[in-house]
Amino acid sequence: MGAPLAVKRAITAANRIQGMPYKWGGGHARLNDWGYDCSGATSYVLRNSGLIQGQMPSRGFLKYGRRGHGDWITVCAQNGHVFLLIAGLRFDTQGKYRQDGPRWRAYPRSTRGYVLRHPPGL
Repeated sequence: MGAPLAVKRAITAANRIQGMPYKWGGGHARLNDWGYDCSGATSYVLRNSGLIQGQMPSRGFLKYGRRGHGDWITVCAQNGHVFLLIAGLRFDTQGKYRQDGPRWRAYPRSTRGYVLRHPPGL
């Protein structure tokens, strides 16, 4: 209820692409695509929240925003994969065993080996 507008927009954007298929390169050549890879989904959510312009590959998020865990949004990045924690929930293209497209995930994922970044103020 008391989330900042950018967070509410992030949740709305994630809900819009939730359940779409995994598509390597999805969300990069076409911003509104029929499927998304990890960085395409992350870019889509952050772009539609007003927190980035355009899109970035996963390694681009290694230097995004500010270092550390955010209060509302955290970008978990490594070279080759990126996912989001939004209001404490994980939004990720990686399922338990494979890439299966952008979805809210009910189970946590270790952030060991990931660089944690967050949008300033969030």
